[in-house]
Amino acid sequence: MAREVGQTTSSFPREELIAEAIVAHAHYKSTSKVRSSSEMLRRGGLRFLWLRPPAAGVPTKSLGLRKAASGLSPSGSTSPRALNIFDRDLKRKQKNWAARQPEPMKFDYLKEEVGSRIADRVYDIARDFPLALNVGCGRGYVAQHLNKETVGKFFQTDIAENALKNISETEIPTVGVLADEEFLPFRENTFNLVVSSLSLHWVNDLPRALEQIHYVLKPDGVFIGAMFGGDTLYELRCSLQLAEMEREGGFSPHVSPFTAVNDLGHLLGRAGFNTLTVDTDEIQVNYPGMFELMEDLQGMGESNCAWNRKALLHRETMLAAAAVYREMYRNEDGSVPATYQIYYMIGWKYHDSQARPAERGSATMSFGELGKINNLMSQGNKSK
Repeated sequence: MAREVGQTTSSFPREELIAEAIVAHAHYKSTSKVRSSSEMLRRGGLRFLWLRPPAAGVPTKSLGLRKAASGLSPSGSTSPRALNIFDRDLKRKQKNWAARQPEPMKFDYLKEEVGSRIADRVYDIARDFPLALNVGCGRGYVAQHLNKETVGKFFQTDIAENALKNISETEIPTVGVLADEEFLPFRENTFNLVVSSLSLHWVNDLPRALEQIHYVLKPDGVFIGAMFGGDTLYELRCSLQLAEMEREGGFSPHVSPFTAVNDLGHLLGRAGFNTLTVDTDEIQVNYPGMFELMEDLQGMGESNCAWNRKALLHRETMLAAAAVYREMYRNEDGSVPATYQIYYMIGWKYHDSQARPAERGSATMSFGELGKINNLMSQGNKSK
């Protein structure tokens, strides 16, 4: 059953707010990064409730998975150099709540799509991987798109035990490990392949997490990851800020901060990776309205968990934000788009067999002479 497009109304100074919204939107677009090609994913399912995850945690008794003693960090434990931006305990509860819903697969459309694109990048590498690791696996969104001819055995880690209990079936032998992305409980030089799909954006210490991934990789091993980029949900961010400024005289962050694409290459290089590849893509999903978008974000386990988040938004502010969202961004069919920007990254652990750049000054031909190659080739063809 397809979603129905609903109507959201609010009594607020419409003309003034829309004018302010257009100015803010133009400023945002002028300062954003260059976008790559976008896709439209249309979804099914009729869901209109906007639920808040419960405050209580989930018992960890009788789990059908391996729990590594050092895998989960102590409460509030971070590296001294790291900024403590996210409440990791709250994120664990959010992901456990999402995985405990009666039909969690209804919210998997985005993570399955990105997981398939990670798998495509694995298939692009002409080799087999006897032992692989998925960091922040969720319900196994990457493994379900791979086969046993490519990956021999898959270790899948996540901070949410309910997600590990509900991992999708795959033909690859898998082992579920309850572990934090910043504290991987594996020995050095263990895995041929490490993947991570839409998990690292919730890590407080991203440099440490990348160093951990580099540490557990074998020499000549490869890391393939994907995380949300800075333009993700810019429509929702602008709408909430404008409505909150109009209704309450100021705004609080309601969308978590993201890493800039310019920083990823530096972070990967600092962690020890070489032969780096970083690219960006956008996926656009249409929703009946802002409330359905926010419901789906909770169903994905992607609700905001930043320490400086505002715990509650007034009803009038939410209605105003929904109206601004629709006025600024609605499609011709009445639906509203939500943009997810995805950063993809590939990095290799050093090995002597890898190709390396030649020493500086060892070239035997200048760039100016390269332009003459086509002329020489055409003359050779004429002589034949």
